[in-house]
Amino acid sequence: MAAGDEEGQAVEPEAVVEQEAAVEEPRSFKDLGVTDVLCEACDQLGWKTPTKIQVEAIPVALQGRDIIGLAETGSGKTGAFALPILQALLETPQRLFALVLTPTRELAFQISEQFEALGSSIGVHSTVIVGGIDTMSQSLALAKKPHVIIATPGRLVDHLENTKGFNLRSLKFLVMDEADRILNMDFETEVDKILKVIPRDRKTFLFSATMTKKVQKLQRAALKNPVKCAVSSKYQTVEKLQQYYIFIPCKFKDSYLVYILNELAGNSFMIFCSTCNNTQRTALLLRNLGFTAIPLHGQMSQNKRLGSLNKFKAKARSILLATDVASRGLDIPHVDVVINFDIPTHSKDYIHRVGRTARAGRSGKSITFVTQYDVELFQRIEHLIGKKLPAFPMQEEEVMMLTERVAEAQRFARMELREQGEKKRSRNDNDDDTEEAIGVRNKVAGGKKKKRKA
Repeated sequence: MAAGDEEGQAVEPEAVVEQEAAVEEPRSFKDLGVTDVLCEACDQLGWKTPTKIQVEAIPVALQGRDIIGLAETGSGKTGAFALPILQALLETPQRLFALVLTPTRELAFQISEQFEALGSSIGVHSTVIVGGIDTMSQSLALAKKPHVIIATPGRLVDHLENTKGFNLRSLKFLVMDEADRILNMDFETEVDKILKVIPRDRKTFLFSATMTKKVQKLQRAALKNPVKCAVSSKYQTVEKLQQYYIFIPCKFKDSYLVYILNELAGNSFMIFCSTCNNTQRTALLLRNLGFTAIPLHGQMSQNKRLGSLNKFKAKARSILLATDVASRGLDIPHVDVVINFDIPTHSKDYIHRVGRTARAGRSGKSITFVTQYDVELFQRIEHLIGKKLPAFPMQEEEVMMLTERVAEAQRFARMELREQGEKKRSRNDNDDDTEEAIGVRNKVAGGKKKKRKA
């Protein structure tokens, strides 16, 4: 890394101080050194006791040290960096005080919500700077000089290069959340540019669920004598998560999905697909069968992505179908079951996907679909998490009874996808991901005409 070569010489990797998990956990945020006003904010958010990563990281951060925080997903990482930043801001109030970099837009909005909630009583302002949203309104928000900026690297670099009067020369804190993913998503050049224009004299927090070579490289570039706060040294999933797999023929995947949704009816589901197209297709298929399913993927406009997420969070929809855009960091407390409809090609993505359930001490289930083409990928996942997964109990005959209805729904879904594609080309419009998809309207209208004729 360009910026790293200069700074990296001063910081040899051996300078990282390893910190073991505390033997006796403090009972409250106050014990960790968090100031009273922020303790009250935690209490109002329902944070009764600090999580392991918060116990490890907060006292060290309050001492003014740089941090590498390694913790499984769903472990309270946002609180671990937000509280020390807000406490430092209370001591020395300043605009453009902290920058948080995240890999996805949804995660940026979620982190912003937590900063606003924790800092509401002390008047903290944060701004989200991500792609898919009008740059002019973002420039106006930056001109007001918020205390905290939460950004995806690409759009932030755009503003640093093109927005007059905006700079980060007085920045005191830099946070990289999901640092491994930021670098895996090819933001390396953007991160280089950001590191060059922010002060050397700052505090840096690197948070990640998985430590990769790229994170180690970044560590040398950006941190001074960091303390490593690791509460999960190996790749692992949460203890209260029940993990299963089902081995099925590829051509019956849709039928098995419908069977499982019926078997576990009453739960809320996140279903992960490998492509935007498959996410959209499966959502339409499930809707045609009467399920309240909603998609979330990268080809939807930002407003629609947030709309889908909010409907699911508000429990107005019980099934969220998503690509890996939603596998990182998103905190939706009530996800009961995660289904890997398409097995992840990177084993580490499995950990992030199943981490959407069993969060903050709750229990949850995950079911991974394994077809004849996925055996090797599945074995890699088992090897990574260090355990053999049990098979989910199934009644094959019942699945086969669904195939006819599913085949009809597949046909409708294909037609609707085609219609959406044509509509998009003719109007150059965004994906119509709403329930009022044109094909559904036509189908209903067609049914009414038939009735009238009869």
